[in-house]
Amino acid sequence: MKRLIGLAAVCCLAMFAQEHGHEGHEAQKGGGHPEFGGGHIPAHGPPPARAQQSRPAPEQSRPAEAEQHRIPADRQGHPEAPHVHARNDEWVGHNGGREDAHFHVDHPWEHGRFTGGLGRSHVFRLLGGNRERFWFGNFYWSVFAYDYAIVGDWDWTGDQIVIYEDPDHPGLYLAYNPRTGTYAHVEYLGS
Repeated sequence: MKRLIGLAAVCCLAMFAQEHGHEGHEAQKGGGHPEFGGGHIPAHGPPPARAQQSRPAPEQSRPAEAEQHRIPADRQGHPEAPHVHARNDEWVGHNGGREDAHFHVDHPWEHGRFTGGLGRSHVFRLLGGNRERFWFGNFYWSVFAYDYAIVGDWDWTGDQIVIYEDPDHPGLYLAYNPRTGTYAHVEYLGS
């Protein structure tokens, strides 16, 4: 019995140390701002955007990294990237509408639809990869090229993400990172 209690105490201390170390890692990587990120998970995804707010992509062909999705910071200290306000779950930067050619998918849901669970009750931990291909569980994803700059500070081997439906862009989902408070358009690659 003493041996079992001692083993339980060692396990508890190890779990505490691991969790404490993980918090320090998150603080070093950014996030934790009280107005966005810091672990907040929105109760719902964004509402559909209004069509008149859309902006077409330039007509010329360009490499994926030539133009990146950036928005002006809506408040001092907020990122110049799409993010969610913790106070009211406002999705800042999601206003392109269906006509925004930056998010056009030639073959929507080419690899099927994601069935692993959407919204705040389904939090996943990234298990590896990079912006071109990442995964959690047995589900594989890719960040849409226009949003590459948004995910530059995501930890591909540890950050949590929550997947929401994109109400405006058929074939895309929104991956929200609770640590940073930012979100990016992602395409499901299958399982």
